[in-house]
Amino acid sequence: MGRSTQRGHLPAPGRPSGAAPAASVPRAPVRPAPSARHRNERTVAAMARTTGGDGTPVPRRLLAAATRLFAERGYDRTSVQEIVEAAGVTKGALYHYFGSKEDLLHEVYARLLRVQQERLDAYADADDPVEVRLRAAAADVVVTTIDNLDDALIFFRSMHHLSPEKHKQVRAERRRYHERFRALVEEGQRAGVFSTATPADLVVDYHFGSVHHLSTWYRPDGALTKRQIADHLADLLMRALRP
Repeated sequence: MGRSTQRGHLPAPGRPSGAAPAASVPRAPVRPAPSARHRNERTVAAMARTTGGDGTPVPRRLLAAATRLFAERGYDRTSVQEIVEAAGVTKGALYHYFGSKEDLLHEVYARLLRVQQERLDAYADADDPVEVRLRAAAADVVVTTIDNLDDALIFFRSMHHLSPEKHKQVRAERRRYHERFRALVEEGQRAGVFSTATPADLVVDYHFGSVHHLSTWYRPDGALTKRQIADHLADLLMRALRP
């Protein structure tokens, strides 16, 4: 019973009793393990350089998958997981390029608007007489809408799912297109080429009302080709403007 049993007085393991503490040995700095965010960023960056078997870039694969699923099932009944599985990518890739499913919905229609705006600007800026430029633009918007019919159908069916900010942005983009189209009508009216009996705004609404309804009745195997439909609708517009 003469031994001390107080733990606080026991020598440290591996060091003789009474020995001075060993000098600390400097260690090489340890690089921290990459965070999940950094690992994900590297993965997405690698995916950005990856294309499908047909060489399609990741953003286009995502848009194609989303467009098909939104058209078949509806925007609200399509999940992010279903989109990435159909595109053959990860959720990280989707969020890298688009941020959200809503961004995909917005881009589905925005890409069509960009194409149509560029083509309208080219027609409007040409040196042809105004009646030639307007008719060409009127037919072109029909053809480009039919060529991207799923995009138009998805948008008009799902526009209410957009946030107020994105909804306002889309309306501004559409208004810019309509205003450029209306400017051609007004140019012809000022020059006496077109009738002024009908206000230009009403003429534009008349034409685009027909365009916006294409997705409800057009069928690729129908009696008329897309070019024939475009010519008929453009001619209807020009007859309405005849002096």
